Amino acid sequence: MSRISADDVRKVAQLARLDLPEERIATYTGQLERILDYVAHLEAVETEGVPPTTRAVEVVNVTREDEVTPTPVREDLLDLAPQREGDFFRVPRILGD
Repeated sequence: MSRISADDVRKVAQLARLDLPEERIATYTGQLERILDYVAHLEAVETEGVPPTTRAVEVVNVTREDEVTPTPVREDLLDLAPQREGDFFRVPRILGD
């Protein structure tokens, strides 16, 4: 006996505001039944004592302290600009007055 019926699929589709064509209901019923079978298979796995995780391999961010260090090429970089105004690049105006 199936755990999910065509009426169940229609009900879920209505709740999710999905417009499922009637000819696809049988397809989705079978697919959802296979999903539920797989979940039942997973429920049989022994998980006692296994801590919950969000991924198989724990990821840890490696960070360092931010340090301000002057760059020795600052003037060289500013000199590469088509137009320079003091310590800034001069660019064409893009916004109106």
